[in-house]
Amino acid sequence: MQLHTPYKPYQYKSHGHTKHVRKYRSIIYPASISQRIYSALITPVVLLVIIGALYVVAPSAHEVSRVSWQGLGLAMLYSFGRLAIAYVISLVLAIPLALLANSGPLAERIFLPLFDIMESVPVLVFFPAIIVIFVGLGMTNGAAIFIIFVSMLWNIVFPVAGGLRIIPGDIKAAAHVFNIRGFTYLRKVLLPATFPYLVTGSLLAWAQGWNIIIVAEVLHTYIPNGTENQDLYGIGSVLVHAATHADPSVFAASLIIVVSVIAAMNLFIWQTLLKESEKYRFE
Repeated sequence: MQLHTPYKPYQYKSHGHTKHVRKYRSIIYPASISQRIYSALITPVVLLVIIGALYVVAPSAHEVSRVSWQGLGLAMLYSFGRLAIAYVISLVLAIPLALLANSGPLAERIFLPLFDIMESVPVLVFFPAIIVIFVGLGMTNGAAIFIIFVSMLWNIVFPVAGGLRIIPGDIKAAAHVFNIRGFTYLRKVLLPATFPYLVTGSLLAWAQGWNIIIVAEVLHTYIPNGTENQDLYGIGSVLVHAATHADPSVFAASLIIVVSVIAAMNLFIWQTLLKESEKYRFE
């Protein structure tokens, strides 16, 4: 979306007459918080389509023994794609779940304890069963994405649910007076109000996803009579295989790439979003 923001008019003289001229500058940036959130959702989806196509030709994990720097970059791309897919699914489901838990006193008494129990159950408890199901369906990437999604989900649900509870009553009353309901109420009241908590939860979700990516990609450990060839090609499996086969150069290079990507995301994405979200906090 391209917006044109005017500068203040300035004066210049031409043939003895003073003229007022208005200059414009172009800003290519979503103007409203809802547009920014939509952009944040659409951009990963486009990226995921590209990454999904790459999965079709993904090399097998046993090839990491002769991986190059280019191969490490590709491995990071596959891992990042799995994390991004899991995050988008978590984000799409977390908001309705948070709204459900705050839909009324009865719903709060039922769903918040239920969500707390589900979060407390170690995600790896179900991983062997998940692996068997997905591998039986020929969807090994699905197994990794599912386990990452489960580990991310509750990190978003609880902050957003907490943010919904502290929306001031006068804001809700004003929305009622102006007959702002349904999707308009979600877009103009709930999403802006919960945006800071959505950012915080997303930051925690990605941190949890990075923690679980190694387990999610090294599948042969959970498959009966599994072999390394059944592992998923990604930076997590590269790290594990390098450590297992005593390859310190690949291990060090992989670790540098992981730290660099996490640092870059923190610097250019999360810090920016955290600063932006401060504008939408209720004092």
